[in-house]
Amino acid sequence: MGGPVGRSSTSGEGTRSRVQHADRDGGDEGRYGDTRESGDAGGSGTEGKAAAQGPGRRSGPRGRSSGARSSRRAPKSGKRRVLRWVSAVLALLILGAGGAGYLYYEHLNSNIKKEDLTLGDKQMADHKANAAGQTPLNILLIGSDARDSKANQKLGGAKETFGSPPLADVQMLLHLSADRSNLSVVSMPRDTMLKMPKCTAPDGEVYPASTRDVQTNESLRRGGPGCTVAAWYELTGIRIDHFMMIDFAGVVSMADAIGGVPVCVDANILSRGANGRGGSGLKLEKGTTYVKGEQALQWLRTRYGFEDGSDLARAKAQHQYMNSMVRELRKGTKLTDPGKLMDLAEAATTALTVDKGLDTVKKLYDLAEELKKVPTKRITMSTMPNVYGTGTNAGRVYPKAGDAEQLFRMVREDMPLDGKASKRKPVEPKDPSAPAGEIAVAVRNATATDGLGPVSGRAGDVEKLLKEAGFAKATVDAGNVAGAARTGVLYPSAELEGDAQAVAKALGIPVSQVKRSTDVSGISLAVGADWRDEGVYPVSKGTEKTPESAGAQNGEEKGCMKVNPQYTW
Repeated sequence: MGGPVGRSSTSGEGTRSRVQHADRDGGDEGRYGDTRESGDAGGSGTEGKAAAQGPGRRSGPRGRSSGARSSRRAPKSGKRRVLRWVSAVLALLILGAGGAGYLYYEHLNSNIKKEDLTLGDKQMADHKANAAGQTPLNILLIGSDARDSKANQKLGGAKETFGSPPLADVQMLLHLSADRSNLSVVSMPRDTMLKMPKCTAPDGEVYPASTRDVQTNESLRRGGPGCTVAAWYELTGIRIDHFMMIDFAGVVSMADAIGGVPVCVDANILSRGANGRGGSGLKLEKGTTYVKGEQALQWLRTRYGFEDGSDLARAKAQHQYMNSMVRELRKGTKLTDPGKLMDLAEAATTALTVDKGLDTVKKLYDLAEELKKVPTKRITMSTMPNVYGTGTNAGRVYPKAGDAEQLFRMVREDMPLDGKASKRKPVEPKDPSAPAGEIAVAVRNATATDGLGPVSGRAGDVEKLLKEAGFAKATVDAGNVAGAARTGVLYPSAELEGDAQAVAKALGIPVSQVKRSTDVSGISLAVGADWRDEGVYPVSKGTEKTPESAGAQNGEEKGCMKVNPQYTW
């Protein structure tokens, strides 16, 4: 990142104050790590274990002696009995069947902290179902850097930030496909600059939309995780169905309950301070190490030590941990020991803050069951394609024109990031409400790319094609237009959807590229970078690939993080 991201000072007291607040790395390696653990039932830290002594902790079949008996399963028939017994225990725990089980179920429910899904003033678009009537599921995973408890203050350091509003320094969107065949994760670097939407906090305080670019991790202090959700929707147009938020102490308790996750470095590493800032303290020998507890937190927070010391390198390390954690959990050893299962449930419910649509153990369990349907080879980790800012925002990150929108669009349209075929329902076009000659269309030239300027006259060329097809009211919109990776047709309201689709059909543009948008007042056709040449629209064949700039990693990859030579021992 051309030096540690988010470390450069900026001119002007107001700007300097903002950057220092959004960057508060002093002694804490930036922001800790991730909420990957939130997708699975979790374990217990010190507080979790104490809470586990509540009703039903060691009564009945969940006691240690029963757990010990479950390990003696040499005969196949015995193994089947054990599996049935574990299933019964799981049902008792999750569904609360019976007195003690019900009390413990309610205890777990009371652990869960709930917040509003979104605090923004824009209604999120609905999902489109596939051929089987299924819809995808999008979950925003948020890592909070809160120093609001002694545990978080001890783990997070940076005393000057104690009591300050928390920042959302890890943000990952988990996309579960409609057919449950694949899962994609998109990380947004915490140094990403964007304009914040208007957010109204639960206590009624209103945070107006920002007029300047703001670092994305500031979204959390604008009322809570619901504003982080609103900021994601503002930038990506992706519907968010749920969120899960976790803090430092939550990561430690979850990592302890999981029991260790293997990670790998290509050299000895010691993450120590740089430029007056503190490192994570991670110290590992070359090769593979099972990390858990505080050491897992150190891995997830490390930026000084991996590759170029940027937030992008840290995201890559978080992806490696997440993939490895999923592989470990799927070995099944944690899920056949009732005691460990209860520890996982205790830690998960105490560690997480969720939206009100995930406010019970059963809902979390049902979500975990959906996630389990995806094989590890169909899990893809990625990072939002980005470029670095200049001037006062040098070292900050911006979405990469074209590539970032392509990645967001693939998620919106439920396209697998691993490039394999998806069972998506073809979009059925609606009948236009007006004859072609009465449909007004504004044609814009959006053919510019990062390396090339717009192709002169392309809007006029397409306008002529439309008029030849009978759209007499087609006009050229000569205003300033940002580049678009793909040609698309936008319409503002439901009554114009059929007309917009008729425009696309006349030019051979796939109906899936017709979208509703509040940014237009009428039907608008943006001629994108995929149609820079004259002639008919070049419909692509085959499955679209994820941009290389997204750094996609497959769930079965077991690579090692590259250690910066300045941080070896």
